[in-house]
Amino acid sequence: MAQEVHKDRVVRVSAQFFWFGIAGLIGFLVDSGVLYLLKEAMGVYAARAVSFIAAAFSTWLFNRAITFREQKSGHSTSKEFGLYLALMMIGGSVNYGVYALLISREALVAQHPVLGVAAGSLAGMVINLLTSRFLLFRHSHS
Repeated sequence: MAQEVHKDRVVRVSAQFFWFGIAGLIGFLVDSGVLYLLKEAMGVYAARAVSFIAAAFSTWLFNRAITFREQKSGHSTSKEFGLYLALMMIGGSVNYGVYALLISREALVAQHPVLGVAAGSLAGMVINLLTSRFLLFRHSHS
């Protein structure tokens, strides 16, 4: 019985990791798209701040509907998004730090900012998964 419960938990956590990765891919596409739309008008740093918020919104929608559909935050929708955005800022700080470091030190990344977005996204993903799973979407649906 205990082994079966453990197996079910491993399957559930693996599925969450998979779907969180899909959400991250969606976020990456939104992040990159918004960055490229705004970089000429705003510059690569300010445009990235806007693109990050757009990406966080898209991943929040996906994660609450798919990744953590069997869990809830216990907060109103607007408060949940505010908390999600605040938590994503933790991973986002790592994400943006890697991006800015690479943009400022690597000519190839400066010429192709999407490379910095990719590196930053990967660096922040694990932090974002852990904060989402254990701090926000921590209650089971009853």
